[in-house]
Amino acid sequence: MQKNDRIRVQHMLDAAEEIILFTDGKTRDSLNDNRMLLLSVVKNLEIIGEAATKVTEETRRELQEIPWPEITSMRNRLIHGYFDIDVDIVWSTIQIDLGPLRELLKKALA
Repeated sequence: MQKNDRIRVQHMLDAAEEIILFTDGKTRDSLNDNRMLLLSVVKNLEIIGEAATKVTEETRRELQEIPWPEITSMRNRLIHGYFDIDVDIVWSTIQIDLGPLRELLKKALA
């Protein structure tokens, strides 16, 4: 993996771990009740997606188990959705997708 790609994958991992830390012990309603929590989660999802858009095609081929298109698609929805963020999708992403993604990113950096 190229040095710049390694840095970007590390940024993705750091952002994923922050989301997991911030939402530990929280519920779906916590995102509605705590705007700072929602905005910090969304920002970190954007960081994951933005870093993913910068990873080279070569590294994407090496790390095919990482769902690159889904990650960048989420980033695009968040960035261009402005105030039209579907909190249910954000919560589902945290609960279902983020843990496995974190493990794939750790494996990629090992």
